[in-house]
Amino acid sequence: MALEFRNPPTAILASGSKNGVDLGGQKCIISIDRNHNLYNEGYISTEMSWGEFYREEGIKDQIDSFTTVEYRTVQEDPEELSNTLVKSFENIIKNQRLFYGIADFEVDAFMNENCVIPDLKLDYKVINKLLDAHRKSREENLFPKIISDTHGRKSIRVEFQGANKKNLHFIASKIENYSDLLRTASGFATGIVCTSKGAANFYILTDNIVFKEGTIAKMYIDQENIDVIMMAIQREVLFPISWFRIDIGLKSLENFEKWNDIKDNTLLKSALTQYEKYITVLIYKKYKEIASNESIGLSSDNDFYNMTVPQRNKALRDMADAIRKLTELYKE
Repeated sequence: MALEFRNPPTAILASGSKNGVDLGGQKCIISIDRNHNLYNEGYISTEMSWGEFYREEGIKDQIDSFTTVEYRTVQEDPEELSNTLVKSFENIIKNQRLFYGIADFEVDAFMNENCVIPDLKLDYKVINKLLDAHRKSREENLFPKIISDTHGRKSIRVEFQGANKKNLHFIASKIENYSDLLRTASGFATGIVCTSKGAANFYILTDNIVFKEGTIAKMYIDQENIDVIMMAIQREVLFPISWFRIDIGLKSLENFEKWNDIKDNTLLKSALTQYEKYITVLIYKKYKEIASNESIGLSSDNDFYNMTVPQRNKALRDMADAIRKLTELYKE
């Protein structure tokens, strides 16, 4: 199912022509709404340039010169970084959304044999095919288009693809369930953004995302997803745009180099406390509904229904304990 990415970063729409290509990257704060649509809440950094190709025969795909198109970063300034995060969390609560994570988009036109995403190692033959496909995209202008609604709000259709796509596109159907998942989520996913029929497809090539504290997942390479990309490129129905990395959940904030400098910032601590209270209300609502639902055994995944009597009793005790703790937090 296609989602919408509202106010999408320009890097995800990076394009090019026979004369040059967009290069650089962006790091942004992402939230989701009750329908799992993604929102760009603000930029942590933007470093976008235009790379002009040589005009001489034989070296037309090599960059001759770079022109800075946009440069701005708050990563190195603790005060600016704190303020950006505070505004984002205030906006998320105001609009009844959820903090999803931090997304990085890196654009190199696939001209680098060494993948620009750390921890993702790909065969150079795969990189070469991506390079050739990107060249075709530049020549035929096959890049995704921004959609604008009647209010002028910009968006693009997106889909997640891969064996573990459920780690980025949650199966849960309610915002209360999303909040419970994101509360304990940690890890990241990396891959390639490709366009097909005007939509941006996030092909997940590896991830170590978990939804339980203290759990560690091993890295892997989704070879089947790579094969799908290569086949679709060969059939000229899919065209690569950029690399992506999404660090998910509140734990993603700890990846900022300046995190130790900002974690005790008064305004940021207050914003995060308000956000924790906000999601506590949602989680409280979820567990209260579950505990009071007489048809609890008819949940979509049938977990409760398939439990033995002792397992059910333990599950109900755990649920009651969770509700008690959440009630205490809610009253604080």
